[in-house]
Amino acid sequence: MRNSRIVFIAIATLAVAGLSSCTRSARINGTLADAPGSDVIVKLLDINKYQVLDTIKTDKDGAFFYRVKIAKGQPDFVYLFYGNTKIASLLLDRGDNVKVTVDTLGSYSVEGSEESNKLQEVENDYSDFMAKFAATTMQLNGLEPASEQAKAIQKDLSRQYVDYYRSRVRYILQNSHSLTVIPVLYQKINENFPIFSQATDALYFKSVVDSLKTVYPESKYVSALQKEAQTREKNLSMGIRLKDASQLGYPDLTLPDIKGKDVRLSDVKAKVIMLYFWTASDAANKIFNMDVLKPLYEAYHDRGLEIYQVGIDSDKTGWAEVVKNQGLDWINVCDGLGSQSPAVTLYNLSKLPIAYFIKDGVLVDKPAVGKAAIKARIDSLL
Repeated sequence: MRNSRIVFIAIATLAVAGLSSCTRSARINGTLADAPGSDVIVKLLDINKYQVLDTIKTDKDGAFFYRVKIAKGQPDFVYLFYGNTKIASLLLDRGDNVKVTVDTLGSYSVEGSEESNKLQEVENDYSDFMAKFAATTMQLNGLEPASEQAKAIQKDLSRQYVDYYRSRVRYILQNSHSLTVIPVLYQKINENFPIFSQATDALYFKSVVDSLKTVYPESKYVSALQKEAQTREKNLSMGIRLKDASQLGYPDLTLPDIKGKDVRLSDVKAKVIMLYFWTASDAANKIFNMDVLKPLYEAYHDRGLEIYQVGIDSDKTGWAEVVKNQGLDWINVCDGLGSQSPAVTLYNLSKLPIAYFIKDGVLVDKPAVGKAAIKARIDSLL
C-alpha cells in the first residue's frame, strides 16, 4: 500500500513537471507538403538577425514537431526555413499550441495563434505592395525621365507608396498592443527608403513603445524599439528646433482650437506671447486658470500680452467643455493626442502646467512655473 502511494506521488510529480514544461514553451505541430524526410530549420529573431535554434526532420508524411522555450511575458518571433526559403513566420507566446501547414515555396496557414495570423497578414500585405511597386517601377525602363509617360508612372508610384504608408499607420494605431506592429515600423522599399522615413514618424515609434510597454515591459523587441524611438525623437526635435531657430527663434506649433480651426503660433501677433501648457484632466490646472491666468490676462492683455494655451489632453471633448465653462477668452488649442502630441516632444515637456514666453519673435530662455514666477516674467517682459 505504501509503495503504491509512493508510485502515485512520483507519477503525479512527473505529470506536474511535464505540464509546467509545456506552459513554459510553445508547441509547433507542422506538416511540410510533398517533402518527407526533409530538413526544416527553426530560427529565432534576435532583434535584427536570425539565430538558428534547431534543424528538425519531417517524417514519411512530412510531419514535424518542435517545442520553443518562451520567457514569461516575452513572446518571440520564430521562423521556419526550408533551405534558404522562409516558409512560415510565427509570433509565439507561452502555452501556444499551433498547427502549421506549409509547402516548400512558403505558402502556409496557421491555427492556434492569433498573433501569428496577424504577422502573416502583415507580411502578405507587404509582399503584395512590394510586388506591385516593383512591377510599376519596371515600366520606367527605357523611358526618358522627363517624358509625360515617365512622369505619370512616377506619380503612380508616389500614390502607391502614400496609400501603403497610410494603411500601415492605420494598422499600428488599430493594433497598438500587438508585437506585430514592430516589423511594420521597420519595413523598407529598399535599404535607403524605409516606409516610415519621415522625421515626424518618430511620434508613431514613441506611441507604439508606450503602448507595448504596458503589455510587454520585459520584451527585448520593445526595448530595442524604444532605443530607436528615442533616437528618432532626438533627431526630430533637433531638426525642427534648428529649422525654427533660423526662421522663428522657437519651435512653431499649428493646433486646432475649440472650433476645429488650426491656429499657428507664429501667426499670433502680440508684444509678448505666453505659451502655456496644461491639462484639463487635472483639477489643480483648472483652478490655476481661474485663480491666476484670468486675472493676469485681464491685467496685461491691453498692454500686449496674448496667451496661446495648449491642452495636453486625449479627451478633446472634455478639454473643450472646460474651456467653455471657464470662459477662457484667449487662444486655446488641443490636438487630442495627449502625451503623444508633437508639442510634448518639441518643448520637452516633463511636467504640467508650465509657461514659455516669446517676445519679439524670440523664445525667452527659461520657462516659468507657478503664479509668482509667471507674473514676474510678464512684468519683466512688458
